[in-house]
Order: sequence, then structure tokens, then C-alpha cells
Amino acid sequence: MPLDVVDLRSFYASPLGQVARRLVGRMVRAQWEDYAGLRVLGIGYATPYLVDFQDRAQRVLAFMPAAQGVVHWPLDGRSASALVEATMMPLPDASVDRILAVHALEVGETPRDILEEIWRILAPGGRVIVVVPSRSGLWARVDTTPFGHGHPYSRGQLQMLLQETLFLPVYWGEALYVPPFARASLLRSAPAFERIAGRFSLPGAGVHVVEATKQLYRPASLRRAVRRALPPLEVLAPAGASAGCN
Repeated sequence: MPLDVVDLRSFYASPLGQVARRLVGRMVRAQWEDYAGLRVLGIGYATPYLVDFQDRAQRVLAFMPAAQGVVHWPLDGRSASALVEATMMPLPDASVDRILAVHALEVGETPRDILEEIWRILAPGGRVIVVVPSRSGLWARVDTTPFGHGHPYSRGQLQMLLQETLFLPVYWGEALYVPPFARASLLRSAPAFERIAGRFSLPGAGVHVVEATKQLYRPASLRRAVRRALPPLEVLAPAGASAGCN
């Protein structure tokens, strides 16, 4: 069942959600240190993590699936969020440099189709980071957080899905070792949980954080769905348009 945007926003406004954002966001930032002048896209509900890239990126967009709903983002200025069909996004081929998928694959009805669409819009040399719940973690077993909804993945399942859609994983990480309970003592000790568990590669992390790059050659898609012709968003229109980018 798709997550509701109101519940997602409420979770990330809570103390537990803020801890999750810091711990997962730290790993994302570590992989994308050099993003100046790049086009960054979040898919699913990625806005809590996209704020870290607004200062130097050429463009930052947030696409939210229709079944989830959409919120205005950022809070000030022109909106950069849009309600989309995740398997047919209104962007030209190879138009985005970095894509962050959070609360997307595990709740999508067709995760393979979503990754195929990400492959299409990702530029050569571009990177995608996928954050999904881990099957072995406690977060996937407690439905009081967004990570307890949808289909959690083992590392093998996620690796196979990425390979089938012609993505090459270049980094594997795990986060959210702290139990998913809003107790003040647990929240205060969350950074220590991450340091100790990460140092010794302990099992039981709440999410996989995987970075992958697209393989440039792929066979013709076997999907039978007919893609509709969608006009590109104004913010990513070709050079010369009022809000385009190269």
C-alpha cells in the first residue's frame, strides 16, 4: 500500500524522523560530495534529504508518485515538486545527473519499471542512490515508521534488481541500527549505535543505502507497456527556454 504524503511529512517532523534524516542523509552526502552545477532529482519522498543539495546544484527537483500525493517544496520560493507517474516521468532522456530514490521502490507496484525509467532519464556517468528497508532490520518489522511499509529487500534481492535493470552498484552501505522507537535515551545514543555497528559491520541495520551507475548499453526493453509522449518539464527544457538547463 502506498505511503501517504501527510504521514511521511509528519514522520520527518518528529524526533525519530529527524534522527533518521541525519543518519541516512550523512551517508548520501558522503557519496555526493561533488554536486556543484549538477541536476539533482529526488523520487518518492526525498525532500528531507534534498535540502542538503540546494546550495550548489544547478537544479533540484522532487518527484512524488501519484498514489502518495505531493506537497509544496521548498517552503519558500518557486515550487520544485511535482506529482508524477513514477514509471513515465516527464523528463527527456539523459537529463539528470544525480537521482535519490527514497520511499519509492519498496512501495511501488512495479519497482523494475521504476528503475528502468530512472535509467532512461539518468545522464551518462550519472549516479543513483537507492534507500530501501532491509529485510533483516527491525525498522521493516515496525509499521509506525515509513520504513515499515511495503516490500523490504535483502542485499541479494536488491543487487539482482539493479543488475536486471542495468545498474552497476559502486557502493553498499547500511544505516539506522538504532531501534525505531521514539525514546529519548535511544535517540540520544543513535550516533553511537551507527558508529559501533558500522565499524564492525554488524547485522540488523534498518535500511540499505546503495549507489549505482547506469550501464550505457542496454537491449531493447521487453516491457509491453506503451510509453505516452510526455512534454518535458519547463525547468529542464533545452537551453534557450526561460527556465531551462543544460
